[in-house]
Amino acid sequence: MKALLPLVCVLLSFFACKKADTKTQITKPDTAKTVVKTDTANVVNTYLALGDSYTVGQSIPSDQSYPVQLASSLTFNGYLTSSPTIIAQTGWTTDALIAAIANSNIINNKYQIVTLLIGVNDQYEGLSAEQYRPKFVQLLHSAINFAGGDSTRVFVLSIPDYGVTPFAMGRDSVIGPEIDQFNAVNKEESIKAGVNYLDITAISREAAMYPILIAPDGLHPSAAMYQIWVSVLEPLVVGRLKKK
Repeated sequence: MKALLPLVCVLLSFFACKKADTKTQITKPDTAKTVVKTDTANVVNTYLALGDSYTVGQSIPSDQSYPVQLASSLTFNGYLTSSPTIIAQTGWTTDALIAAIANSNIINNKYQIVTLLIGVNDQYEGLSAEQYRPKFVQLLHSAINFAGGDSTRVFVLSIPDYGVTPFAMGRDSVIGPEIDQFNAVNKEESIKAGVNYLDITAISREAAMYPILIAPDGLHPSAAMYQIWVSVLEPLVVGRLKKK
């Protein structure tokens, strides 16, 4: 993580620090934050983002979520990318995301880029990592299918560690190890499936030292945190786009 510290410091200079002024329950869905949209006119790359509140960008402007920042950055750098189709909602578990995909109107669509970040609510609700495994695998297969069967176009992000946030109220010694167990599962299954895997958990733990990386609700990542994610995710995406 030492290599990331200069990047963190540079990005922090672009954002004003805000105090956490609200509390948000991870498991309470916020229907107002559900986003399912597509704009693929005159674009080169279409993008599907699957997940939960970390994909929606809970408690920050929607255009600062990591999928929107990623699409904007790719387009700015010459890889014209659609506004992301986002199937995610605050509070969603793996079961909820599976159901949402099944009930969506995009089930037969194909995308050049697919991201998947899911599992924090399974952990929060007390499921074990092994209970999480088959559901994650099902979602991983769905993601690959959305990518037209091309696993190299799928990008799995690890689950952030919310144990370092004010919301956790000092329970980091319990939450952190459990998050690690869930991430061991999604990393193992991602490697088996041949998809790209990005560990952003270590980055999320920097919030213990840099409160600016936490959104005003005291729980979710800030726009600055998402920008750091994008800075390490985008090169992986570009590397795959160049190969096609």
